[in-house]
Amino acid sequence: MTLFQRGSSYLVLSLSILFLSAAEGRAQEPEKPDAPAAKPQGPPEQNLRVIAAQAPYEPISGKQRIAWAALQTFGPESLLVGTLSAGIGTAVDKPEEYGPHWAGFAKRYGMRFTGIAASNTIEAGLGAIWGEDPRYVRNQNLPFKRRIGNVFLLSVAARNRQGQLMPAYARYIAIPGNNFLANTWRVSSESTTNDALARTGYGFLSEIASNAWSEFWPDVKRLVFKK
Repeated sequence: MTLFQRGSSYLVLSLSILFLSAAEGRAQEPEKPDAPAAKPQGPPEQNLRVIAAQAPYEPISGKQRIAWAALQTFGPESLLVGTLSAGIGTAVDKPEEYGPHWAGFAKRYGMRFTGIAASNTIEAGLGAIWGEDPRYVRNQNLPFKRRIGNVFLLSVAARNRQGQLMPAYARYIAIPGNNFLANTWRVSSESTTNDALARTGYGFLSEIASNAWSEFWPDVKRLVFKK
């Protein structure tokens, strides 16, 4: 019996939800809304995690949902944050049950990884049922203050199949649901209701930080690395 047996079983269930939802989504032909008017500030930048507000909206496909969940879980940003989180936890020896050594680092990293993977697959899978698009919508043409507002808004809202904003219900379920269920396989010192609530808060703060990175990093990159 390993420390992560229950967490792994939960992750397998979450992956099953995602793949079944993606298969159902492929069987349906979504309606494509009229494209919004493009602005003349240059070509939009898009990738698996970010779409541009100026581009004609295309609903996310089943394959794109799977790719999004994989990138959110295995991408360099997630791996770096996981390494830093596990390193800090090991340095301060929290939780104490894991110990201040490499084995403890591995346990802390694995525990976070299991939770992140489950949360991402739940969000992508459940969102497919009602057409919730988990990708961030970047709008480089807004004033700075409104771009900040966009970062916070897209932390709790998402686009539907018609490209309109809706509450991010799948995210509301995925982040707290994963953290409360994780209490069943976490060590006793971090498996209380207060611990789950704290992790839920950190989960939404992490979403805000990720959105801010997606919104402003392309601008910083152009300024820093311009020839």
